[in-house]
Order: sequence, then structure tokens, then C-alpha cells
Amino acid sequence: MATLKDYRDERLRKLEALRELGIDAYPAHSERTYANAEIIEKFDELDGQTVTVVGRIMSIRSFGKLAFIKLRDMSGEIQLYVQKDSVAELDAHRGVLGMKQLKLLDTGDFIQATGEVTRTQTGEKSIGVRELRLLTKSLRPMPTELTNKEERFRRRYVDMNVNLDVRERFIRRSKFWQATRDYLNQHGFTEVNVPVLEHTTGGADANPFVTHMDALDNQQFYLRISHELPLKRLIGAGFEKVYDIGPRFRNENYSDEHLPEHIAMEWYAAYWDWRQGMRFMEDMYKSVLEATFGTLQFMLGQFNVDMSGEWEVWDYAEVIQKNYGIDVNNTTIEEVAAKLREHGLEVEKTDSVPRGIDKLWKNTRKTVAGPVWLVNTPKFISPLSKTNPDDPQTVERFQPVIAGSELGNGFSELNDPIDQLGRFVEQQHMRDAGDEEAMMLDIDFVEMLEYGMPPACGWGWSERVFWIFEGVSAREGVPFPQLRSEIDETTRELYPDVKLD
Repeated sequence: MATLKDYRDERLRKLEALRELGIDAYPAHSERTYANAEIIEKFDELDGQTVTVVGRIMSIRSFGKLAFIKLRDMSGEIQLYVQKDSVAELDAHRGVLGMKQLKLLDTGDFIQATGEVTRTQTGEKSIGVRELRLLTKSLRPMPTELTNKEERFRRRYVDMNVNLDVRERFIRRSKFWQATRDYLNQHGFTEVNVPVLEHTTGGADANPFVTHMDALDNQQFYLRISHELPLKRLIGAGFEKVYDIGPRFRNENYSDEHLPEHIAMEWYAAYWDWRQGMRFMEDMYKSVLEATFGTLQFMLGQFNVDMSGEWEVWDYAEVIQKNYGIDVNNTTIEEVAAKLREHGLEVEKTDSVPRGIDKLWKNTRKTVAGPVWLVNTPKFISPLSKTNPDDPQTVERFQPVIAGSELGNGFSELNDPIDQLGRFVEQQHMRDAGDEEAMMLDIDFVEMLEYGMPPACGWGWSERVFWIFEGVSAREGVPFPQLRSEIDETTRELYPDVKLD
């Protein structure tokens, strides 16, 4: 049975034969007048006209004086048919191959074909080739199928060639972020890219990645865990509506809904409160999802989700009282632990009333189809949020619950510098005591607040929103998920003289 090395050796032999003919197997210049799908769609208009197409060879069938090639570009496939009496002869200087050189082509090679749009005798829309150029010689055969998840993730470029639905997923991912950007721009927001490297990092409870900057005497920096604090500095600087889209990094475990590196967006609007933010986001969800998926009706696992109507609004304390009989503002750890055990949830030594109640909420959340706004979160669950003046035991926070997940987070932003400093100090004490996810004390941010930041609403969502509505896990939802570095034995065999470790 032929091995990858056998196939590669045969293709290297063909590459050498091409070079002996004077053919550049990797030219820089190529031309195209139409994408493949355009020719199929506009066939009646283009029938009989000369066109030039490019793409990857998916199959070659040769019958002596006649050959059929399936050519694929990003738009789709088209058939080329090559006849000995119609195609140009070898012209090495221009990289043109004749009929005799077809045997030096393989599936996976990239070519350029010029010819007449026509139908074959079987009626298939095709191009009768007059001139054929080699653009790239492929040295490895593309598999006909690829299902092994590890192999798919390690060689996504192969995965997307073999499993076209995977490539289509990332076109939709691009649409998701473009629709996000378009919606914000249309509503007067300004996109400002804020730093990824920060002296202190904050805006979330997460363990950061640490690095150093040689240019600043090897000072320690962190990869941002959130966009929040720099964007709020911009509100203090006079921007009224501002956002950023880009990567953030949280040095934590992988799961089906979380990755250590992922793309996220946060916006901040001066003179808005959480109620205005909720109304804005209901419309934004509808706009972005419609633009991305072409529908607002989704079957997400067990959940039938309709995003077209009004959202329900749930009060946090009422949900806990209804489902567990607990008054969140008047309970004990013993009562909470008993309810955790009753519902088959783990009780840990480190559990407190806030952590326990949060576990109970998440146990309920996993059954919610949504869309639902969760509001009136207790202050002890969300200590860095602005207090609700109508109920000082709660905060002005709004969280969307859809298909059993929380898919975003919004607040009326804290702008009291004295209050913010106190909360930072409390978080820093927790960090000094060993809580690596507690926030760092950012004194520069406090100083900005002392100069003055207007009342504002802030919102953030990550590409997890896309993953959930796409119906895939986190690793399936990004083009190149991080994996443990490995070099397989076949690769070592193919490059014996290269130091790979």
C-alpha cells in the first residue's frame, strides 16, 4: 500500500521533470476574468465567450486525446475539458503546458485555464481549454475524507479543503463580526483599538498570561483579559460611544464554551444606563444574527429559540426563590449547601453563599431556552457593578440567557472613584491571599475617574455567541485552535535532515 512518502516522492519526480522542461512550478503572476460560480450562474450570457479561471485541481480523467479536469476556487467547481487539437502546445517561458504535460499534473495542483464557455455532449457547463498554465505544484495529495478530530484541528487547511462546511462556518464567523461592526458604526460608535499588552490587567475575574518587554528594561506585562478599562478611559477622554473588537486572553482551561484565546467585543456609551443598554442589545442581537445566519429561528441542541420577539425579563432573587425556596438576601451556607446536595450539585470546602447561589442559578440556567434578560443580580454576586438605587441589595446588570448559556454581560458602569478604589483594594487583598483571578489594583484607572467619567453603560460579548448559534464547540468554532505541540513520525521521516525539536 502506497504511503504518503511514496506519493510525495512521485510528485517530487514530476516537479523535477517540469523544471527540466523549463517550467516555473511556482510563478508569481496569475490572471482571472471570472470566478467559477459566476460562469455557471451567468452561463447564458457567457456562452461562447473566452474566459480565464483559476483554482485547485480536484480530479483529472484522461482518455488519450481528451481529458476532463474538475477545478475548484472559493466560489465553487467547474469542469474543464482539454482536447489535443484545441489546447496550446508547451511554452515553458510562459509556463504553458501542452497535452503531453498533463501527466505531470496531480490533484491538488493549482492551475490557470483560458478557453471558451460551452456545454459538453452530456450537457455539463464547461470550459473548452485553449491554454493551460501551472500555478502551484502540490507535493502532498489531499485526502478524500477527513474525520479524525485531532488531525482536523492540526491541519485545518486540509480540513477546510475536504470538509467545505467547515470553511463555510468561518465565512459566517466573519459575517458575524462584520455585522457587529456595521451595527455599532451605524449607531454612532467609534472603533478604537486598545492595547493587548498591559501593565495591569482587569475588567474580569481571570488568570492572565504574563510576558516581558525587552524595550522597557524587561518589565512585566500581561495579555489583556478584557477590553474594559482602556475603553472606559476613552469615555473619560471625551468619547461618547466607543468599541473595540479583538482577541483577549485568559489563562484557563479549555471547555466546549471557553478558549484561553478568543475574539471579543466591548462597547461603552456615555449618558446611557443599563435599561438603554438592554433595549439597544435586543435590537443588535436581531440585526447581527439575521445578517449572519439569515434567520431568527434556531434549533440549538434541545432548545427551540425564537429571537424575533420580545425578551422575557427575570429577576435573579425571584428565580432562586421559585426554584429552590431560598431568599438570596437572607440565607446561610448550610441552607445553600443542602439545596446543592438535593439537586445533585457538588459542595466544596471553598463554597460560600455567593458561590453556592451562583451554582444554583447555573443549574437553572442550563434549562432555559430564552431569550431572557437576567436582572437585579445581588450585589454580593457582582461586587464591581453599580448599585441599583431602587434596591441597594442589587446591581444594575443585565445578562442574556439563551440556549442554557449566558451570552454577554452589561452594566451601568461604576464611575465613583472612591468606591472604585475601595473595590480594587478589596480585590487586591484577595489576589495577595492567593486568588489569581481577582482583579489587580489599577491606580491609573482610579486617577482617570477622579478627573471625571460621565455616567455610562457598557456591554461585552465574545465569539461564544457565534459558537452557540452556529451549534459548535469552542474549538470547532475557531480556525486554528491551540493544541499541544507534536511532530508526527511521518513528518520526521519526510525531513530527516531537519532539526524539528
